[in-house]
Amino acid sequence: MGKTMTEKIFSEHIGKDVKAGEIIVSRVDVAMVQDGTGPLTIKEFYNMGFKDVKVEKALLFIDHASPSPRKELSNSQNLMREFSKNTSAYLHDVGEGICHQILVEKYVKPGDVVVGADSHTCTSGALGAFATGMGSTDVAIAFGLGKIWFRVPETIKIIVNGQLNDGVYPKDIILEIMRIIKSDGATYKALEFAGDCIEKMSQDDRFTLCNMAVEAGAKTGMIPADEITKEFLESNNRGKDFRKIYSDPDASYETVLEIDASKLEPLVSMPHQVDNVKTISELEKENIKINQVFIGTCTNGRFNDLEVALRILEKNGKNPDVRLIISPASKDVFQKALKEGIIEKFVELGAVVIPPGCGPCVGIHQGVLGDGERVLSTQNRNFKGRMGNPEAEIFLASPATAAATAVTGKITDPRRFL
Repeated sequence: MGKTMTEKIFSEHIGKDVKAGEIIVSRVDVAMVQDGTGPLTIKEFYNMGFKDVKVEKALLFIDHASPSPRKELSNSQNLMREFSKNTSAYLHDVGEGICHQILVEKYVKPGDVVVGADSHTCTSGALGAFATGMGSTDVAIAFGLGKIWFRVPETIKIIVNGQLNDGVYPKDIILEIMRIIKSDGATYKALEFAGDCIEKMSQDDRFTLCNMAVEAGAKTGMIPADEITKEFLESNNRGKDFRKIYSDPDASYETVLEIDASKLEPLVSMPHQVDNVKTISELEKENIKINQVFIGTCTNGRFNDLEVALRILEKNGKNPDVRLIISPASKDVFQKALKEGIIEKFVELGAVVIPPGCGPCVGIHQGVLGDGERVLSTQNRNFKGRMGNPEAEIFLASPATAAATAVTGKITDPRRFL
């Protein structure tokens, strides 16, 4: 019997064949924390008697409160800076961007085992890695030992065939998956995306799919490393990191889900659960007023996301009653958007462009909603209070739907503007 990608990667890392369901201890290639989880990781690291990190790529990111809005958070961030100076862990400080975007730009390669004290670490699985979120204490152990325990997850294969129609994007694919399998439908499973739609998809779009695998309860989301992966790595001066990795043709899957991309329309996740998904056709009839639109985050803050949104807004303008916030996912994305004139055009349209980071998505600073207000966001979660106010409502959609909504001031089908 052949192996899934997960089984292959773990078998390589521990030097013997493993199958889904086994408990193993595996070497870790990349381990990371961010400023929301890092201070506890550091405290537990020292409480367990560790002196230095044993992971080749041990990384610290200050991205959630970046720049810090409160002295308490500033003090916690200083703890991370000191840890970086006293160990071989490398710090990405304020303004460099979101941990998950920097991981794929600079560090993760196909076949890696990646752990992070952040649930959306699964984003890196789009490079053909096994990447998963863990608790702060688990990552402290990974830092200190260079390895950690896993239960090898079973794999759900999701085959997406067909071509997406204009106005429909990978965000709509993952929202359709959420609608079908719900928030607990893949608990502790690996989601493996395949099919001709995935094979033609850009690497940036693949990151969107894997980023939200955890919203279905999955341990990770994975896509085979292919020529598109190679091109992405080469574009980031990392061509030497490429290797092909994929599941064997006779690998065993727990279940297989097939989706016809050509039949999808734009989708929106309704408050206050990600799997509460409706079609844009349903929602346009409801005339749902939106006060704020947020385009960014580790889900949809990449360069092509900004391009998609700008194409709609540049032709149609922004509704004066809508606050539009733009946050590039990393400094590299920000700089590219600056060079291409995209940032200038957003500002001219009346958008507010904030530094790369996670602030509005987690409600730490910049973009907190007022009572009773609604935001349409390109982020990955819309739990009650997620953006800083439990009396507000969060709707999730693609950058195109977000841009169309910013044009009209109500949830709007982007296909009207394409």
